[in-house]
Amino acid sequence: MGGGMYRIKDWPEDERPREKLLQRGAQILSAAELLALVLRTGDATSKMSALDHARMLLERFGSLQQLASASLAELQTVKGIGPAKAAELQAVFEIARRFQEQPLRAGSRYSHPQEVYQHFCGRLADRKRELFIVLLLDSKNRLLREVQISQGSLTASIVHPREVFSAVVRESAAALLLVHNHPSGDPTPSREDREITTRLKEAGDLMGVRVLDHIIIGAEGYVSFADRGLL
Repeated sequence: MGGGMYRIKDWPEDERPREKLLQRGAQILSAAELLALVLRTGDATSKMSALDHARMLLERFGSLQQLASASLAELQTVKGIGPAKAAELQAVFEIARRFQEQPLRAGSRYSHPQEVYQHFCGRLADRKRELFIVLLLDSKNRLLREVQISQGSLTASIVHPREVFSAVVRESAAALLLVHNHPSGDPTPSREDREITTRLKEAGDLMGVRVLDHIIIGAEGYVSFADRGLL
């Protein structure tokens, strides 16, 4: 074999995920086999196949969800994963996130927190930092614009009413939806979440702007303040 790569055709018969997929369908492949098809080639020097590298990735990060949230630098700490393979992995996971999203477009009418969760879960559920996003709505609960307010740990100093309501004034919004993620995966509201929601609702009441909901997203699902009676 030339070129220094350990290729799929050189794997043992029972370690050829491409052939298994073609013969029996993608659904029968393991997570490691699916990753191996993305990686395509291994390393002839160490006699490691793409499947070996895939197994190492899963062992290092523990699950596909954790692997999806890994940075380029973290991916490259695994032996045999260089910049090209790390970029390919991130591209595949980003495609999966975008496919999962159900887009909220300007003019879309908000009716249920599940819609917001389906739009944001792919983007926010596995992030390692908190993002706080405000959806600005008109008087008929139709989306005007999405605005990112902050990134980082949620505190009153980061999510300040003036940051939120300056966007409200610019867009002449009549109502708000608050959205943020919990990197821990557990969407249960914290004390800070409750305090920030109360402050923003009070500010909205003063300005005649309705705060319809605060939706917290995590890998384990979502929590709606409105559904829980917390607003």
